[in-house]
Amino acid sequence: MTADGGLDFLLDLPRPANLNDGDALQLEDGRLVLVRAAEEELVEVTAATPLRLAKIAWHLGNRHTPAEVTDEAIYVAPDHVLVEMVRGLGGATRVVRRPFQPETGAYSGHDHAHE
Repeated sequence: MTADGGLDFLLDLPRPANLNDGDALQLEDGRLVLVRAAEEELVEVTAATPLRLAKIAWHLGNRHTPAEVTDEAIYVAPDHVLVEMVRGLGGATRVVRRPFQPETGAYSGHDHAHE
């Protein structure tokens, strides 16, 4: 990989990991490389009221749609079926470019192993 400053480095993690915007990777020599999420095309979902947005969020969650939730909007990957569903539920959509940091889920750290 190549960092923004031109530093070449090999990313060889011992196990899969989610890297989020603002995380840092420590190189063998102790230097840190800051992780920056790339911008991507997303659909911004908004609604006239918090209740309407909450209902839309419920429907998106019911479909297990990866989503980033903020105070004012929900962001999802472009999908014409979801866009039509959101509009049918009274929401508004528009295409934007921004980094995507979807929620990891309540059970993302749980491996479902039981003793």
